[in-house]
Amino acid sequence: MAQQKPTGHEKIETNNFLMIVLILLVLLVGGLVEIVPLFFQKSTTQPLEGVKPYTALQLAGRDVYIREGCYNCHSQMIRPFRAETLRYGHYSVAGESVYDHPFQWGSKRTGPDLARVGGRYSDEWHRIHLNNPRDMVPESNMPAYPWLGKNLVDAESLPTHMKALRVVGVPYTDEQIAQAPADVKGKTELDALIAFLQVLGTALK
Repeated sequence: MAQQKPTGHEKIETNNFLMIVLILLVLLVGGLVEIVPLFFQKSTTQPLEGVKPYTALQLAGRDVYIREGCYNCHSQMIRPFRAETLRYGHYSVAGESVYDHPFQWGSKRTGPDLARVGGRYSDEWHRIHLNNPRDMVPESNMPAYPWLGKNLVDAESLPTHMKALRVVGVPYTDEQIAQAPADVKGKTELDALIAFLQVLGTALK
């Protein structure tokens, strides 16, 4: 009895290399179809009214936030669900994050979302909380960050950082870049981190 020749679909299923190539092609096309249009939508490329680039101190605080891995436990994305908006405030919109490189959206919440934390607590509350979270929230499992109050901001690295951000679209002026080291002179990393936290979510009214 003659062996039946494989059909077109069977050829794909029995050829590992061809299967991998076709899977990658489907993923590539699907990804492009979903991602490319976002580069041309104003809602994802234009800043929301009131959104400004971070000041030198806020930017330094954001660097501390990323360095210390705060994003591992705190998202900065409120999803458009009633339970979330009741707890955290208005849902997040892309126009709020156009100057964030990298953006801090996500869903990991060992701790609460911080997208709208700006202005909710005083600077002193944040200072005590970051030094030892249990002093403000007894049940907190967040680690303490006492060294932030001792370390000074690395002022000399800020101009280079701001120039790099300007390349990817953050509209820093030459004057802002030149003034950055003076703006953070004598400030601690704790001061910077608090400045960053206090601006989160404040642009959306």
